[in-house]
Amino acid sequence: AIASVGAWWFYTKLEWNTIHFPGLGDYTIGFWYVPLFILVLVWMAFSSNETDGLDGLAGGIFALSYGSYAIIALTQGKVELAAFCATVMGGLLAFLWFNIPPARFFMGDTGSMSLGMTLGVIAFLTNSVVALPIITLVFMIEGLSFLLQFASKKIRKKKLFLSSPIHHHFEAIGWPEYKITMRFWVIG
Repeated sequence: AIASVGAWWFYTKLEWNTIHFPGLGDYTIGFWYVPLFILVLVWMAFSSNETDGLDGLAGGIFALSYGSYAIIALTQGKVELAAFCATVMGGLLAFLWFNIPPARFFMGDTGSMSLGMTLGVIAFLTNSVVALPIITLVFMIEGLSFLLQFASKKIRKKKLFLSSPIHHHFEAIGWPEYKITMRFWVIG
């Protein structure tokens, strides 16, 4: 519902209906902007929530992602948006300071889903939604691993991973939590 309101606002009030492809230019997609907006926001809420399962995992990836979008916004001259992204990144770094195991604060569904949806909105505000899957690669992998596991269990009656999302698979094969978190940060 929130994504639908945002899509309506961007399409009707702001009259946005183009997508920028780096190196290729802008393409007008008309009304397809609305379902794309909804899909991106719902996907970001879902995939970021799936990633929030180990202490600091989602927080670190969010900090990297918001830092990336701060730079993108700054290069576009959107100083207020860059400042917002940098502020969120700073808050996430403070969160990570106290989230080192044993964690004293937890992000939870409310934090991960709202940060994910906000990141999706920022991708549209900077017209760099095409770069979002690259910037949030870990979120994409985590969300897809869950969907692949779910589909495999329903269709083939077999698991692809020992557990999903994929960070739990690595836990199941014996990787310690800190190793998974740090390696996913490096990938991010």
